[in-house]
Amino acid sequence: MSNLTSPQSGLTRRVIMMFFVSLLVLMAVFFIPAGTFAFWQGWLYLVVLFVPLIFVVSYLLKNEPDLLERRMHYREQDKEQVLIIKLSYIPFILAYILPGFDFRFGWSHMPVWLVILSDVLVLASYLWVVNVFRTNRYASRVVEVDKGQSVISTGPYALVRHPMYTGVAVMYLFSPLALGSYWAVIPALFILPILVYRLLSEEKILARDLPGYTDYMEKVKYHLFPGIW
Repeated sequence: MSNLTSPQSGLTRRVIMMFFVSLLVLMAVFFIPAGTFAFWQGWLYLVVLFVPLIFVVSYLLKNEPDLLERRMHYREQDKEQVLIIKLSYIPFILAYILPGFDFRFGWSHMPVWLVILSDVLVLASYLWVVNVFRTNRYASRVVEVDKGQSVISTGPYALVRHPMYTGVAVMYLFSPLALGSYWAVIPALFILPILVYRLLSEEKILARDLPGYTDYMEKVKYHLFPGIW
């Protein structure tokens, strides 16, 4: 099989296409509402997201393409999970569109140090999620139980049952601040109950279909944040 037709080459092409499509979409979401390319918070946020992504994806393509393939599986099978994802669209879109308008009309006056600190937390949460996926090779964007899948209780899973959602929650909550907007935090807050709804629904599926998961739930008490819930 030639390199042009190999599964690895196909995956590489899909990854490159998704990378540039995602970059262009976010640029439109940030800079069209801002009405200018001088929206420096938007550029900094793009650097924080996409520069590490280049290194992570390059590593996965070379060393763990099967893990990357799982991350590119988006279609949910469970109807309740499909509904949860649809509910997340509105607060997610608002949290990313509002900062551009905020920059254009000067609604927020955020100190630079808070923007940079928020970017650092966004980056840290992203790297946390990457570590979760390295710990649990069965983790994916969709809720499903694969044949041969086992319960993971080490690393971040020893702290909380859903460490991926922990990272996602931190990323979404601090993204508006990283983009220089206090007002965009309001819709971002609504992502939290949606994540809670999703993980509780996911736990029902895992308890039903994944052997040993109910024992794991007894061992690890916290769902999302250690010592809190």
